[in-house]
Amino acid sequence: MKINPELLEKIVREVLAGMETEIETGGKSEPSLSNSSPSNPPLPASETVAGVQMTEKGPAARGTDPKEIVLAVSPAFATAFKTTIVDIPHSSVLRQVFAGAEEEGIHIRVIRVYHTADVAFMAHHAARISGSGIGIGILSRGTSVIHQRDLNPLSNLELFPQSPVIDLPTFRAIGKNAAKYAKGESPTPVPTNNDPMARPRYQGLAALLHNKEAGFQDRSKASQELSVSFE
Repeated sequence: MKINPELLEKIVREVLAGMETEIETGGKSEPSLSNSSPSNPPLPASETVAGVQMTEKGPAARGTDPKEIVLAVSPAFATAFKTTIVDIPHSSVLRQVFAGAEEEGIHIRVIRVYHTADVAFMAHHAARISGSGIGIGILSRGTSVIHQRDLNPLSNLELFPQSPVIDLPTFRAIGKNAAKYAKGESPTPVPTNNDPMARPRYQGLAALLHNKEAGFQDRSKASQELSVSFE
C-alpha cells in the first residue's frame, strides 16, 4: 500500500497536539462533552468560510412544510473544520446538496446539532423535526445519512459511510434522492464509488477527526437553526 506523506503528516500533527495538551494538564484531563474543552475552544455563533456564511438563529423547531428537508450538520462543520476528509470545501458540499433538492422542487432547512456527533442520530433528529419527515445528516469529514422520521435511528433510508469516496456529484445526488423521498417516491439508491483501499488509508485520520469533532459536543445545548447564505 502506498503511503500518502501529507496524510501521514496530518495524523502525526493531530497526535502530537493531543499529547501536548495531556502534558500541559499533567495527564489529568478527561474527555469533555461540552464545547469548552481546552483543546476545542467554543464555536462561534456565526462563521464565514470560503463561499458560505452560516449564522445561528436560535433553537431549531419542528417544521410543518411538507416540501422541506432538514439537513443536520455536525458541531464543527464549516467552523473548526472547513473541508471533508478529502479536502472538499464544506461550502461546496452544501451547494450541491441544496441544488439536488431544488431540482426536485424541495427546499432545505439547515440545523447544527450539538448533542451528538453520531451521523445516524443527527439525521434521525433532523427527520423528526422536518416538515416532510425526511432528514439528512452530514459529518465534517463527509459521512452522510438520509433518514426518515418513523424509522429507528439505526435503520436509515441510505447510508454513505466511506467519506473518502463521497464526491460532489454524490452530495448532489444525496440532496436529490432525499427530495424524492420527501415527495413520497422510492428512488434508486445513490450509487457510490467503491475503493477497497479507502478504509486502510484513511481509518486513522477518520478516527482522529471524529474524536476532535466529538469534543465540540454539548449535550445541554439545543440544536440551532442556521441561516445559510452563499457568496
